[in-house]
Parts: sequence; structure tokens; C-alpha cells
Amino acid sequence: MIHPRRLPLEYSSVASVEGPLLVVRGVDGVGWDEQATVKLDSGELRHGQVLEVDRDLAVVELFEGGDGIKPDAARVAFAGTPIRIPVGEGWLGRVCNGRGQVIDGGPPVMGAEWRNVAGRPINPARRMPPRDPIITGVSAVDGLATLVRGQKLPIFSVGGLPHLELAAQIAAQATAPGTSFRVIFAAMGITNADAELVRDVLEERAGKGELALFINRADDPVVERILVPRLALTVAEHLAFDLDHHVLVVMCDMTSYCEAVREAASARGEIPGRHGYPGHLYSDLASVYERCGRLKGHAGSITQLPVLTMPAGDITHPVPDLTGYITEGQLVLSTEMQAAGVYPPFEALSSLSRLMRNGAGQGRTRSDHLALSAQTFAALARAREVRELEEMVGSDALSETDQSYLRFSTALERSMLHQRRDEMRDLDDTLDRAWEALSKLPRRELTMLSRELIDEHLNKKGGLG
Repeated sequence: MIHPRRLPLEYSSVASVEGPLLVVRGVDGVGWDEQATVKLDSGELRHGQVLEVDRDLAVVELFEGGDGIKPDAARVAFAGTPIRIPVGEGWLGRVCNGRGQVIDGGPPVMGAEWRNVAGRPINPARRMPPRDPIITGVSAVDGLATLVRGQKLPIFSVGGLPHLELAAQIAAQATAPGTSFRVIFAAMGITNADAELVRDVLEERAGKGELALFINRADDPVVERILVPRLALTVAEHLAFDLDHHVLVVMCDMTSYCEAVREAASARGEIPGRHGYPGHLYSDLASVYERCGRLKGHAGSITQLPVLTMPAGDITHPVPDLTGYITEGQLVLSTEMQAAGVYPPFEALSSLSRLMRNGAGQGRTRSDHLALSAQTFAALARAREVRELEEMVGSDALSETDQSYLRFSTALERSMLHQRRDEMRDLDDTLDRAWEALSKLPRRELTMLSRELIDEHLNKKGGLG
């Protein structure tokens, strides 16, 4: 979107066009990230932003590419501002592309105020600790790695796993009980089929005016992928800190975003770093992830759920590696759980929410939540050891206690971790399913649960001896 602040400065001195890059000579007063419009002799308009300025030269990266542009027949207009969008609740219920243009057949989104999509850093002195839960309706998350309002909690996945379906399911059914809750979904580099899947899953919530959807398809301009999360977060900041909503921003797939950053850096001629990514990838990701949290004096919050795919499942790849340094935990999906028929294929022992204690427990979820989660993790760790032992010595050589851990693991996968793709579970149901799985263990093994909790939740059901 072009912000109508003043008449753009126009130049006809296009020096060259190479791929998506256009070089203009003789410019004056043009700055980095400034938005530009190129008018062709046919009347067609193309859009871009300034990548580089050197004295009187400006390099513009075009969203639609440079094919068909004749340097001597093109005029370039610089708007004098970075890319800006109007903010307000008008975005809710709308479907937009990677430039913020509506693609749902409705009128353009209007707003009384325009904001720079690059955003502003949050003053650390004004930050408040994340607290209180967001209930996603997915047992694996709510029970074992609770998402907290103001937290950034990524999903680490691998190509071929249903991470997009999971992200859409969470966006469709997540709630913050007792609050005004909104969702922004930012999709980057997805196929047309996946785009239709996301629109179908989110249609009901969007129809209620609770969700906005930004979509950049795989055949859309790569440069737009750099804009998509910034558009989403600019809208979210206004909803959270001006209108006091609690906002969940789901971003999928951040690996596609990082690929776009790498392409832009290559176009600038920057020296590549690890795996060909630019050396500033960490600060670039931080400029996205750190637009999240709670502020003093504001009732609202922004919570981020970025989704990324790990090439070849390599968690040391720059994208998951740098993401892990910035965010507060991770939810890991695995091919092993997928092969076992579990949806979502959640690898519990590789996942954690570092801020779970701020959002779960007495007064926030249920008094047994934290202890129950800790006991479940401990039992899963023991069950993994038993499975490895079983492979070496056979099941007949296992003790009865070891056998009980295998029964627990199977029960947890079938009863709690696995659920239908359209199933919304409340927290009580999730925690009761964990208790049901733990009932397969002898009482003496439940060392992280108090006697009172065991008596309350299991003995009365006859679950433990």
C-alpha cells in the first residue's frame, strides 16, 4: 500500500534492469526501504522497495519482477516513506496477500492511522513478564508445554509433517478465557492447495471477525515473504496495545521467510555466511520475534507461534538454531510419532515451554497441572529407557514395573497426545487423560505427585493399588 503523504518524486533515468533489481540514476533524497512504484509504457504498475542507495544511485527490488521492463520507457516514483499500512479492526475477517491487498473480493481495508510495517522496538523497561495461559485445544500443547500470553513459542517441524494443519487448527480454536482474543495468521510460501486448506479451516473464525489472514503463495513474489510477518505484527500491535485485545500471531513457514531474506541479501551482493544465509539473519529474526509480549499500562498482549521446517530434520540448521536463541522454548514434531499414527506428531521429550510456570498452575489453569506435567515427562523419559532395553533383551525379560511404563506410554499416546484434526479439548479433559495414562503405573512410581493429588484423582477411581 502506498501511503498518500505527499506526491511521489518521479524519475525516468532507469539505468538497468536485472532480474527483480532495477537501478535508477540521478536520485536525490531517496532512503533505504522506501517504497517505489514503476510505471511502464503500457500503463502497467509494478511495486518495490529500495534495497540500496549510493550517492545518486538507488537499487529497487521489484515485487513482481523485472521481466518486460524497458529502461528507456519506465518511470519510477519514490513515495518518500517506508511501506505503511492502515491499522484498525477493519483487518479482522479479511484475507489479504503479502502486500496487504485484500483478495477476498471485498473493499480495501481503511484506517484512520497509517503505520510503518517495520515497527518499533519494545523498550525493555516497559516489558512485563508473560503470564496466563492461551488454551489451544490441543492436548499435547496445553497439558505439557502450555502457551503463555506474551510468549514466543515456535513449532519445529520437518517437511512432510502436518505442521500447517496444526498451525491452522490452533489458530481456529485457541482461546484466552475471559478476555477479548484475536488471531492473525501469516502464511509464507505455501502452495495453492495449502492456501485453500488454511482458508477453509479459518473461515468460521474469520467470519466472526476474530481473525485476519495474510497469504503469500509459492508463486507470489519472494520479496513479499519478508513483508508478511511485518504486516501481521503491525496489525497485531494496534489491536493489542491500542485496543486491548490479546492477540495470537501464527507465522508459517519461517524457513520460507529466511529463504527470502537470503535471496534479498544475495541480490544486494552481501557476503554469505553459514549455509549461504547473511550474517545479519539473527538480528533480522529478532526484529520479528521481539515484536511480542506485554507492556506496562496496557491490558493487551501479543503472543507468537512461529512455525518452521528444519531442512533434513537438522535442528542445528541456522533457521531453527537462531530461532531457539531468541524464543522461549519449542514444540517439536517428529517423523517417528507420525509413523506411529499420532496427530499431532508431538515429540514430548524434545519440547518445552520455558514460561509454562507463568501460565499454569493454581489460579491460572488447575492446581495439579504443573505437578502432573512434570510426572508425565519423568514417566515418558523412563518409558523411553525401557523401550531401548526391550530392544536389547526382549519383552519377556522386563520386570512388571518396566511393563507398566510401556503400558503408560501407549496409553498416553492413544488417549492424550493423539486427537482428531478438528477436535477442540478443554483443559480438564486434557489433564484427566494424563491421569488416566498415569494410572497404568504403580503408586510408588509417582514420586512427583503428592499423596493428596493421587488420592483425589486416582484412588477414588480404583486406578492405583
